[in-house]
Amino acid sequence: MPESMAPSKAATAAEQGPGLALSVHGVDLRFGGIHALKDVSFRAKAGEITAVIGPNGAGKTSVFNTISGFYRPNAGSVHLGDEDITRVAVHARAQRGLARTFQNIALFHGLSVLENIKLGGHHTMRASVFSALTYSRAMREQELALREEVERRVIDFLELDHIRHQSVDVLPYGLQKRVELARALAMRPRVLMLDEPVAGMNREETEDMARFILDVQEEWGVTVLLVEHDMSMVMDISSHVVVLNFGQVIAQGTPAEVRAHPQVIEAYLGAEGSKT
Repeated sequence: MPESMAPSKAATAAEQGPGLALSVHGVDLRFGGIHALKDVSFRAKAGEITAVIGPNGAGKTSVFNTISGFYRPNAGSVHLGDEDITRVAVHARAQRGLARTFQNIALFHGLSVLENIKLGGHHTMRASVFSALTYSRAMREQELALREEVERRVIDFLELDHIRHQSVDVLPYGLQKRVELARALAMRPRVLMLDEPVAGMNREETEDMARFILDVQEEWGVTVLLVEHDMSMVMDISSHVVVLNFGQVIAQGTPAEVRAHPQVIEAYLGAEGSKT
């Protein structure tokens, strides 16, 4: 991307606020007789990339759903910055700067790339219900401002300009995943949660997505929390790694520390993990 097109770190941070720390404290989650999470605690530092890894069924999605508000924990708490958001509604968490993508693409088919991305920013609009129903001048002005912001800050940033008017239905899988990331960025996140952002991608698509995630963290100052199975990408871009197994944190630390941890090698990476 040409430097003249890329939003500066100062500009993007000023428009959405700096990244916030995200903390999980002693979270327990039960579904009947199933103990999905057991005293899970970790912290994603502000402005850094933290990864949550573990075998299938380890509790990664349960952690994500608890943080984003889809699940209410039986014990423990979730903090966004200095605020306890454990009992805050999902939409209110978004208003506080928490945005996420999903493992399975959740785009609105039949709509264009631009229309899908704009939907991510609608919670930032301040028009009244009456203004929205009548499509008043105030509403039109806010729609135009949202479109300008999306095109200036998000579409150019993620190099989607050439497909902005295409229907998402006709896009290849890798570009659909990038559009979903763009929609999350349109929410002006201070914490961005990415659920398996490179699942199903080929190597070239994975490298592109990893580059965009690093750019978001470095240039926008956003805190990134991701769940991912691609260990090569996780170890390359993360500052901190949290490892779950059977609903419990078995290790956390830098990628090098986690890679060498005996329990991680046994539970997830395999014996060859200590050599990679």
